[in-house]
Amino acid sequence: MQWIELSLDTTNEAVDWVCTLVAETINIDDVQITEYAELNQAQWTFTIRLYLAYDVHSRARVEKIINLLSPLHRTGLATAIQTTVVDQKPTNADILNPPVHRIGKRFVVLTPDALYQSQAADEITLRLKTTLSFGSGLHPATIVSLQMLERYVLPTMNVLDLGSGSGILSVAIAKLGANVLALDNDSIAVDATQDAVYLNGVEQQVTVTKGSLGCGSDLGHWMGGDTIDNVPKIEARNKFDLIVANILARMHIALANDFQRALRQTDAHPGLLITAGFTTDNEDNVAKALTEVGFELVGCERLNEWVALTHRLKV
Repeated sequence: MQWIELSLDTTNEAVDWVCTLVAETINIDDVQITEYAELNQAQWTFTIRLYLAYDVHSRARVEKIINLLSPLHRTGLATAIQTTVVDQKPTNADILNPPVHRIGKRFVVLTPDALYQSQAADEITLRLKTTLSFGSGLHPATIVSLQMLERYVLPTMNVLDLGSGSGILSVAIAKLGANVLALDNDSIAVDATQDAVYLNGVEQQVTVTKGSLGCGSDLGHWMGGDTIDNVPKIEARNKFDLIVANILARMHIALANDFQRALRQTDAHPGLLITAGFTTDNEDNVAKALTEVGFELVGCERLNEWVALTHRLKV
């Protein structure tokens, strides 16, 4: 059987965007992501190859994918797509030495079958399949979110992961000892989170649910896609010790009141909110919206232009 191979080089930032944008067009088994062994002279760090069966429908599907991904090329996050016809697509066995990504002081992100021996007693491994949901551990927004979680999560916490995507943050929170409600309004993300939970053996600590917090069900897809119908709404009040949300800035601003209502303050925990998924261009707008409803800033992490903020409820 012949295949059409679409390939493009990307930055770290673009990997999750590519997967999210093509989620409705291609199967996960037809996506291959490989990392450059060394940084080349350009800014590219990954090559993504997408495979489509070569048939009467392939031309229309190729055009659709090119249109979906062209904004990444225009904004300098990826190269133009190259297409070629191949007799077979590579298998997982063809990809040697899967990458090991270290994040913060303790997290190590691995593929499911990567052979790895921990380097320290307190190291935390996060094993993830390639998914078509946001949160591979390669995007700067995910990295700064993990750095914040490492700093603030305590074992006794009840945590909400809003917009759970691939499930990487939920797994990290559980492995830090807390209990998690993983919430997403996208079916692909819900399935990906559930897979990650089982793969990492944290199903006793993580509950995965399709839904949204408060008015979030009226705001469409977390990643800016079309409106999603029939998404259950969770009206949480004084329930969570910490909320982490790696979603778009406009979502944080719209959900500010819901964040405030969903958090609780106790003697052990002050009620913490970690917001990520936006750049410095939107930092002031997010911070202003949260301050207006009763939060105060207590922490910040930056990677390139991407930001994660930690706020707590004012006493």
